[in-house]
Amino acid sequence: MTALLALSTAAGPFGVRAQTYPVKPVRWIVPYAPGGFVDTRSRQLAMRLADLWKQPVVVDNRAGAGGVIGTELVARAAGDGYTIGMGSFPPLAANVSLMKSLPYDPLRDLAQVVLVEKSPLVLMVHPSVTAKTLAEFVTLAKANPGKFSFGSSGIGGPHHLSGEMFRMLAGIEIAHVPYKGGAPAAADLLAGHILMMFELTYAALPSIKAGRLRPLAVTTDTRLPMLPEVPTFAESGYPALVVSNWQGVIAPRNTPRDIVDRINQSVNQVLAMAPVRDSILNQGNEIGGGTPESFAALIRAEIPRWAKVVKDANIQPE
Repeated sequence: MTALLALSTAAGPFGVRAQTYPVKPVRWIVPYAPGGFVDTRSRQLAMRLADLWKQPVVVDNRAGAGGVIGTELVARAAGDGYTIGMGSFPPLAANVSLMKSLPYDPLRDLAQVVLVEKSPLVLMVHPSVTAKTLAEFVTLAKANPGKFSFGSSGIGGPHHLSGEMFRMLAGIEIAHVPYKGGAPAAADLLAGHILMMFELTYAALPSIKAGRLRPLAVTTDTRLPMLPEVPTFAESGYPALVVSNWQGVIAPRNTPRDIVDRINQSVNQVLAMAPVRDSILNQGNEIGGGTPESFAALIRAEIPRWAKVVKDANIQPE
């Protein structure tokens, strides 16, 4: 039974409390350093929620261990609605298989409040790579085993696991080069020190538009409006390679259900605001929203999916 089912037993007095919630500042934990993607979106939403609620929403960056430290803080906090956070793909899905001892269960120890967005990736190659299409690249890689290496922002992120999935599906020999963040990996790709990389679309767009990197495929169901000439992996023969770096609002597991619903309703309202909606869409991302149950279902599906990739790629838990 998930935290969401447990929350459904919230009693009548909580209904009254939800109507007036919040009556004091809300702490929003970001499990990453300031300035990154998760932090930037969190601050955008926190500002809008503060306007709606007429209470401060204070962003608290608690980085470390691939998002685990901050996520554990949310899981261990009091379930009164005054500590929430932004949960994302690594600490809520991938790390279940990548860490020998994860200090929380993403479904049992957290209340899933609402999905915020999904961020697709694009496979890019350095211009020195002669392949112009994904099929040409696979042929080239098979003819030159071990020649190509792909960079990532670190072990276990969507950049890394997308690369491993592609390697196995295509049957090619490419090495993974982990970096401490996406920026240094992208810098080495631009310099030609590595020749390929899966990158989040919003981060890849400037280099693609400038002609400094060549996109081969995107990890979406359909083509992206800002990259209409770039095919999807599904079009190119890899239907399983639909991947996104998603993130959403989480709370401690014993947060009353009507408080969860109040936060859910407010975040859905913020996501519908034109400045927020346009910010998400202009980055090539998909707007989230929906119910706590739909967010929980996403996490429940992602955990075994990526556990299989980790196992098949022989990535050893740390």
